[in-house]
Amino acid sequence: MKKNNKTPKLRFSGYTDDWEQRKLGEILKERTERAHGDEELLSVTIGNGVIRQIDSDKRNIASEDKSNYKVVKKGDIPYNSMRMWQGAVGNSEYDGIVSPAYTVLTPTSDANGKFFMELFKKESTLQIFQRWSQGLTSDTWNLKYPVLSSIQFDIPSVEEQTEIARYFSTLDSLITLHQRKLEKLQNMKKSCLQKMFPKDGATVPEIRFSEFQEDWEERTLGSCFDERLESLPDGELLSVTIGSGIKKFSELDRHDNSNTDKSKYKRVCIGDIAYNSMRMWQGASGRSPYEGIVSPAYTVVKPIGDIDTQFFAYMFKKKEIIHLFEINSQGLTSDTWNLKYPAFSKIVVKVPRNVEEQSRIARFLLELDELISCTEQEIEITKRMKKGCLQKMFV
Repeated sequence: MKKNNKTPKLRFSGYTDDWEQRKLGEILKERTERAHGDEELLSVTIGNGVIRQIDSDKRNIASEDKSNYKVVKKGDIPYNSMRMWQGAVGNSEYDGIVSPAYTVLTPTSDANGKFFMELFKKESTLQIFQRWSQGLTSDTWNLKYPVLSSIQFDIPSVEEQTEIARYFSTLDSLITLHQRKLEKLQNMKKSCLQKMFPKDGATVPEIRFSEFQEDWEERTLGSCFDERLESLPDGELLSVTIGSGIKKFSELDRHDNSNTDKSKYKRVCIGDIAYNSMRMWQGASGRSPYEGIVSPAYTVVKPIGDIDTQFFAYMFKKKEIIHLFEINSQGLTSDTWNLKYPAFSKIVVKVPRNVEEQSRIARFLLELDELISCTEQEIEITKRMKKGCLQKMFV
């Protein structure tokens, strides 16, 4: 075995030996055992590694006759031979079977399966797998075991592999914990949007702050908002998104297709609601935290009297209200549907009579959004940390 005198930039204390260049076939063998018929069907994904088919969102297209399917044992490394170059590989936590199109690797005593799964996810490794894959086009590229087994990597002792694997398992557990927290918060918000607004036929919501007792009233949106038709040629360009409301265009990774002449662009003031007239039925609206301008194709509405526009911004994201926007949009097909102010103004919604109740609901949902945003940031920070470690903890 050839020594490369290589060590990673970041290393656990107690390990000083150089990593050794070894062929994958020396430490990962192919499992060729076939199914007996009663094993659990597994799937290999790019994002989540090896999962049970019953936990997958994808339709089960497996053949009824599974006699040719390949056996996977816990700790094995199955991979999709045609998508290995994209990272479709995982370290299995389950016993089961996979499609005959997959390759199943079983670690020898010199290999830790989790270590190799992480090695196989590195961008530089995926580039190597792409170069070694066989086929005329990316649709036909495949990496079978005879070729994979001849690829060489710098590998540490199995003890150091295990330390590295344990560290990445801890990071993965932290990411999973944050993701579960995020899912709970998102479900909580979804539930609150349903229960903190009255259902059809009701005059009060199912969940309410105790100090408010009055029935909600029906109002047209035209009695709550007037259309803002002012221009502001030198204003900062804003964009309305479905998922994040109103953003500064300069903060989005988008190509600027706006006109050089912005004399007809519409002014947006802080607290206004701007929406994409052709995508309001998809939820493309938001309350603006900025002063700026939007495309003439957008509609900008400003509050009339004492109302909380953030409350309305949340209301406009409810699926029942979005449905109202859809049925009131004009046009022959969904490609041409649009909701201009005259039609928008006639839509009737239920609103708390007391503006303080509007504000309490808005503040509560804003706090939820802040928790969701913080959790998303925690996930992103941990993923970046893992990515950095993948670069520095391998040769």
